[in-house]
Amino acid sequence: MVNFYEKVLQQPAYYRQFSCGNSLITCFNCPMEARLMKTKFADLWTQYNYLFYVVDGFKIWHTAHGSYEIGKDSCVFVRKGGFILEQILNTGFCVVLFFIPDEFICETLKAKTKPLQQHSGTHEPLIMLKSSETLAGFFMSMSYYFSDTAEPDAALLQLKFRELILAIADNPDNRELLAYFCALMHEPKSASLQRVMEDNFCFNLQLEQYAKLSNRSLSAFKRDFQKQYDCSPGKWLLERRLTHSTGLLRNFGKTIADAAFESGFENVSHFSRAFKKRFGTSPSSYLNKLAS
Repeated sequence: MVNFYEKVLQQPAYYRQFSCGNSLITCFNCPMEARLMKTKFADLWTQYNYLFYVVDGFKIWHTAHGSYEIGKDSCVFVRKGGFILEQILNTGFCVVLFFIPDEFICETLKAKTKPLQQHSGTHEPLIMLKSSETLAGFFMSMSYYFSDTAEPDAALLQLKFRELILAIADNPDNRELLAYFCALMHEPKSASLQRVMEDNFCFNLQLEQYAKLSNRSLSAFKRDFQKQYDCSPGKWLLERRLTHSTGLLRNFGKTIADAAFESGFENVSHFSRAFKKRFGTSPSSYLNKLAS
């Protein structure tokens, strides 16, 4: 899978970029961006959360929890992890985009004069933000930086990132995102690891990438995973993906190729070998039995 964050960094001709430190970037991406997508579907992942406001255009985000159609005037927070981006015909996509690491979010919220109120609940991979005059004014102020030829000072950019997070946190209507912010600040590391794995097992990520998503080194990730699940990450991922694939074949009528792809297998051959070894029958024979 392609690292979305790094892809943006490597395309300065298409994405005007303002960096703030090593891990924060904001970019403006207009209809010409449509040429960057060589296929209808792009397999992407990022180790950073990102937030964007859609100026114009339309695309579909596919995640482990479902698909989301995102169009003009939407303001969306996307949790770090894997996703599949679907391009609609030859339509461009014009957005203001921010990559925001967990650490920066937590540091900003901890500095609030009024502490963030506790919120609990589930949070989807994509969280739609409630519109407000404050948020609209923020994005309007950002547009001036992109129209100017000079690059703003990094200290000013950092303030803008903090302003964005604080503006969102001060709107009680953003309950789902506030619940995620609270989870980032207070949940045990074991819960964070479980969330990362359940949200991303069906994407063909490497163990090093799962470690980044869980804010761990590879060795710490393997150690903590073994302690929590009592098996290796590789064994757990294979079993979880095979279980998911059988559900896709049995309950959703997926083809073998689609089930393999949507379960995180590298290719159909790998899926077929693993399936037969685990269940004693090939995926095609399994489908034939379901049909009989």
